[in-house]
Amino acid sequence: MTTKEQAQGQIWSPGGIRYFDLADSVTGDIRRVFLWTPPGDVPEAGWPALWLLDGNAVIATAVDAMRAQAFWPMGTNLGWGALIAVGYPTDDAYDSFRRSWDLGPPPGRSYPPFREGGPEVCTGGGAEMARFLIEDARDFLVGHIRLDLENQSLFGHSFGGLFALWMMFTRPSAFRNIIAASPAITWEDSFLLAHLEGFDPSGAVPRVHLSAGEWEGERLAPFQEHGPEREARLAEKTRTRTIAAACEMAEKLTRKGCEVGYETYAQETHMSVLPVAVNRALHWAFALDRAALPLWPVPANDDGDVLEVALFKKGLHAS
Repeated sequence: MTTKEQAQGQIWSPGGIRYFDLADSVTGDIRRVFLWTPPGDVPEAGWPALWLLDGNAVIATAVDAMRAQAFWPMGTNLGWGALIAVGYPTDDAYDSFRRSWDLGPPPGRSYPPFREGGPEVCTGGGAEMARFLIEDARDFLVGHIRLDLENQSLFGHSFGGLFALWMMFTRPSAFRNIIAASPAITWEDSFLLAHLEGFDPSGAVPRVHLSAGEWEGERLAPFQEHGPEREARLAEKTRTRTIAAACEMAEKLTRKGCEVGYETYAQETHMSVLPVAVNRALHWAFALDRAALPLWPVPANDDGDVLEVALFKKGLHAS
């Protein structure tokens, strides 16, 4: 190492994450596909994999969490699996404009620009993203990794959580496990609930993990209590009902026969929850002993009180 290199420091990039800028076979749009493969021999069936939306924001967290835990399975209950994250050709954590389209299921709506003079923001392109994931990306990855297509998982946060649930309702065989953190269930007049009502799982019934941060409920985070946006934040909470909506989803999916987990992460907001949720996604996807994972209680009857009892036991309240 030269004296100049010592003075400037070195870039440390462990983990061996690769990425490919892949053109959509229909639209031509470029998305960035990140790939991390575990050490060791490929299992006979191929690698189980966790697919992560908002790939730029989460891939490094997922790889570091995997590297730190899967070496010690008896201490972590985490097995090895491949990580595939889909994002965009940018160094930023998010491309907010493109994710609005990609992760917003149809029919979608139009919204004002993010910034003055910018383009109109549109949602509703979820079908394009779904096809890209299960056709373009999977076909491309055949040349780089052998996957166990019966053991694939999908993780999304916020809009990504909404998209992951919509994928489960519309393409239930695409992913074995669905992990939806802080899902935007009430987005655009709760259109997702119409998909839920018509959802009839059969065959390989999806296994679903739902979660939200403690400060996505009725209360603000302590550092937000006296801020200038206090009233606007409280009004937004009333509209989004993130915790309550996720718990209601957990209850209804359990009644439909799905294996469902729900967790509220202590002292986390909508955005600070992300690293915690990524770590839990690894465990929901790659747990060696799935019986050790806590599940939403199976209802004993249809008396309508099951949700309230479950929320009470978890220290929550439906709103």
